[in-house]
Amino acid sequence: MACLLETPIRMSVLSEVTASSRHYVDRLFDPDPQKVLQGVIDMKNAVIGNNKQKANLIVLGAVPRLLYLLQQEASTTELKTECAVVLGSLAMGTENNVKSLLDCHIIPALLQGLLSPDLKFIEACLRCLRTIFTSPVTPEELLYTDATVIPHLMALLSRSRYTQEYICQIFSHCCKGPDHQTILFNHGAVQNIAHLLTSLSYKVRMQALKCFSVLAFENPQVSMTLVNVLVDGELLPQIFVKMLQRDKPIEMQLTSAKCLTYMCRAGAIRTDDNCIVLKLDHDLKHAHELRQAAFKLYASLGANDEDIRKKIIETENMMDRIVTGLSESSVKVRLAAVRCLHSLSRSVQQLRTSFQDHAVWKPLMKVLQNAPDEILVVASSMLCNLLLEFSPSKEPILESGAVELLCGLTQSENPALRVNGIWALMNMAFQAEQKIKADILRSLSTEQLFRLLSDSDLNVLMKTLGLLRNLLSTRPHIDKIMSTHGKQIMQAVTLILEGEHNIEVKEQTLCILANIADGTTAKDLIMTNDDILQKIKYYMGHSHVKLQLAAMFCISNLIWNEEEGSQERQDKLRDMGIVDILHKLSQSPDSNLCDKAKTALQQYLA
Repeated sequence: MACLLETPIRMSVLSEVTASSRHYVDRLFDPDPQKVLQGVIDMKNAVIGNNKQKANLIVLGAVPRLLYLLQQEASTTELKTECAVVLGSLAMGTENNVKSLLDCHIIPALLQGLLSPDLKFIEACLRCLRTIFTSPVTPEELLYTDATVIPHLMALLSRSRYTQEYICQIFSHCCKGPDHQTILFNHGAVQNIAHLLTSLSYKVRMQALKCFSVLAFENPQVSMTLVNVLVDGELLPQIFVKMLQRDKPIEMQLTSAKCLTYMCRAGAIRTDDNCIVLKLDHDLKHAHELRQAAFKLYASLGANDEDIRKKIIETENMMDRIVTGLSESSVKVRLAAVRCLHSLSRSVQQLRTSFQDHAVWKPLMKVLQNAPDEILVVASSMLCNLLLEFSPSKEPILESGAVELLCGLTQSENPALRVNGIWALMNMAFQAEQKIKADILRSLSTEQLFRLLSDSDLNVLMKTLGLLRNLLSTRPHIDKIMSTHGKQIMQAVTLILEGEHNIEVKEQTLCILANIADGTTAKDLIMTNDDILQKIKYYMGHSHVKLQLAAMFCISNLIWNEEEGSQERQDKLRDMGIVDILHKLSQSPDSNLCDKAKTALQQYLA
């Protein structure tokens, strides 16, 4: 009965919350303009820091009414400003809030508000636009739909330090490629933003600097222009160099280093220009050291704590910064970035979400194409995680030619690379389609498989056995693979079972035999091989329970009486004395082994 009481209790709480929130929305429709204004102000105070209240108000339809009031000529400037402030606060909630605002066409309404002569209202509209455009759910193209918007924003840069900060932030977030760079450049972005680098406001200087970093990125035209720009009688590159000094905030140092790096790549700064390049080299080295230290710290913090990993990834732009680190010129920074991502990739949740959202696999595959061994070891280890069965990155990695790359790693002289190569192939083969398994076997070659099975490194051997076990799963796959590679695989199994190997190696090998025994036609390769049958019999009587259980799996798959030819197989195994061993094992003190033996005996009685 207690369960039945839950529904009315929840409805009561919900109705109270809704009633409370409804009160705020109802006041927006009051015929008295002064009461409407006070209602908006009270709503503003109610939603500050309260995401639940924000969500309730959005559901109850507050957004369309606020936008109506914001656009009405009859509304006072004070009311319009307060509406813009509330909308900005709603946008600071969840991504779903921003989606709801976008669905109500908030951007055209706010852009229209920028035509007002009132500065406070303009600043409120820009603040809200800044919040919306910096959200990952907002398409950047919405800024460029109306051709009159960019020139108007350029004109507003001179109004106040707030318009400067917000507009620069909007530009830096919405400049995502050469088309956007060209539009901003053609509307005078360089000339209009350059003088902001000497602003008294740190926020304005920082946002202006970020603008130049996105404008100059892989853009020779912008870079060539920047090198000749004068600000208060000083060339722009010289201002960037000053911003690299160690007394400046780290964010400023790194962003100015980016600007100078992009200009160097474009050929805008000569390599023999000592006054700039020597300073750049020195400070870029310092910036690299800072980045390396930061990535190492994050890697260490996130190594064993899921909550910390989540906080690191949710930090604004953090994933972008780490991914960018994979293409840094400094080997140490690249290594630290890979280690950081490897640490974060231990999270199942992040593999499914953030790693896919940022397509981490793409730059990682580039790193694996050509990098020093120290980076390859960590990068290939991370690739093992990205190839786990639940990772959405698995499919695109396969399509990008990962099989041949990984098979190449298995031939490395470095044992760690051989382990990671075969480990990644093992993950790739888990529950894979027949085509993928065939590609792995073709690219790896039987000869290389044998070399790996005789590798002196125990980890390489274990992972190779794991690969074989994953390849030999699903009956049609087992039969297909054994029909083409059966002879070689049986030879390998025999060699390992006869060799001086530890319990774990022999257990894995017996499990491979059990998989083969589960095939429809593949099991004949066991039944016609008396040497293998004797080995299975031997391990049924072994002193180690793990090996006894693995051997039992082989026998169970061979004698299962629902399958064709089971009677003949049962008779042959009975003649070998297998039934007598099963009777002994049915009395085993190990409950698991005892149960398996009894189940096997039932196949003879059925």
